Amino acid sequence: MSGGLFHIPEPVNERILTYIPGSSEREELKNAIKVFRSKTIDIPMFIDGQEIKSDKKVRIHPPHDIDHTLGYYFEGNKEHVNLAIEAALKAKNDWMEMPWTARAAIFLKAADLLAGPYRAKINAATVLGQSKNVHQAEIDSACELIDFFRFNVKFMEQIYDMQPNSVRNHWNRNEWRPLEGFVFALTPFNFTAIAGNLPTSPAMMGNTVVWKPSKSQIYSAAIIMEVLRESGLPDGVINMVFAPGPVTAEAILNHRDFGGIHYTGSTEVFHTIWKTIGMNIQKYKSYPRIVGETGGKDFIFMHESAEPIHVATALTRGAFEYQGQKCSAASRAYIPENKWEEVKSFLGANLKSIKMGSSEDFSCFFNAVIDEKSFDKLSEAIEKIKNSKDAEIVFGGNSDKTKGYFIEPTVVLTNNPHFFSMEEELFGPVLTIYLYNPAKYEETLKLCDNTSMYALTGSIFAKDRQAILAAENILRFAAGNFYINDKPTGAVVSQQPFGGARGSGTNDKAGSMINLLRWVSPRSIKENFVSPTDYRYPFLQSE
Repeated sequence: MSGGLFHIPEPVNERILTYIPGSSEREELKNAIKVFRSKTIDIPMFIDGQEIKSDKKVRIHPPHDIDHTLGYYFEGNKEHVNLAIEAALKAKNDWMEMPWTARAAIFLKAADLLAGPYRAKINAATVLGQSKNVHQAEIDSACELIDFFRFNVKFMEQIYDMQPNSVRNHWNRNEWRPLEGFVFALTPFNFTAIAGNLPTSPAMMGNTVVWKPSKSQIYSAAIIMEVLRESGLPDGVINMVFAPGPVTAEAILNHRDFGGIHYTGSTEVFHTIWKTIGMNIQKYKSYPRIVGETGGKDFIFMHESAEPIHVATALTRGAFEYQGQKCSAASRAYIPENKWEEVKSFLGANLKSIKMGSSEDFSCFFNAVIDEKSFDKLSEAIEKIKNSKDAEIVFGGNSDKTKGYFIEPTVVLTNNPHFFSMEEELFGPVLTIYLYNPAKYEETLKLCDNTSMYALTGSIFAKDRQAILAAENILRFAAGNFYINDKPTGAVVSQQPFGGARGSGTNDKAGSMINLLRWVSPRSIKENFVSPTDYRYPFLQSE
């Protein structure tokens, strides 16, 4: 093998396609959706390079069309999880010994496959399986996942390039080892890109992975695995299992070779995982890495100097894109009393123009929530709001699951800054607004900071620079991603590394080098070129 210092091509963020009428990408996506709807597929687990089926099949259907069957996945059990662990451990040595440039090439190829021949396929699977409209699917399952693959391998190169200083006769170097054991990736339904990033970012750094996707995202997860296999990912490096969460966790969190978890999901589940790891700490070979991004109760805060139309637009997009099912979605807002009528007018006009329906209808901005459990939870919350003396529904409030799981975009006005929908994550299209006295701006900023257990995203709208500075200071720990005069959603890989603290996770910033550093355990190596021949130091010499 010839030598050389190789460098990853300089990555750029993937261009977002528009899907305007008459465009080639629009027709290609429509055709892909048509093909997927025309057939019923079986989705096996994927362990050690093999398709694995069980004796239990679970139906998959679009959230917006519950009578249509897209296919079935094979539900796994503890035995399948153990097989996946064994496969990951078996593949570990060869994978970590593979030159990092060869590992990088696999994921660079995956990025180009997604950007080209698989783009319509991954987007169609997300449109159908997760009820995302075409724009939301494009920015997620295509662009963001492509960005993760391209930028993460560049971050990998930069990590390997971080080396210590050396002095005369000594050569010091860092070896960026993968973690001992295997990594567990537990991924959510709401972002196909997150489902692709969580298992692959540890894998890039030489780790092998057991991946459990959300049961509501398996339809597009299967496409991710197909792309990785076509890219040349060796057997056993990433093993995809469909066992229930408690079954999977019981097998993995009790295994002595459990090396770490990469997680996105609910705060409650993360608390349970962390507690279990703590209880089992003496079982493990090493201290497991715990990386998690959890819930959010994200805010938009308006200063009286801001333009009402800007705020109304941010509320509409931030709260209701993808039905509010983003951990970054705006779900509470603080509006000056003297600006509310203007904001309300613009917001009402926006909501009146929104079309709700199937994600396959490209004229629909708003689609179905993910499943019946979510629908029922949101419906119950809205009924609770309707029956409360502390709040009123200003817009929306209706729901229907006859055809699919549809919850109207709902705007709530409360006179209680600690009303439950100001504090609790509902994870759906419910936005609660509290009106404050503009003379109490800083006092209300402090109220915002202390209202919720979460600290993921938030935004301030203001023209007054002193008002912006006050918000930046007072809300310093209220959001890991803070936006000025913009909605609190839509973080872009390498531009706005994503993550929050407090009840929102470990803030290890997906989309940056920070996250990849969590999946390595450095070894410092010192080589002495001229070894000493005398133990005595100069200070021992006689006077």
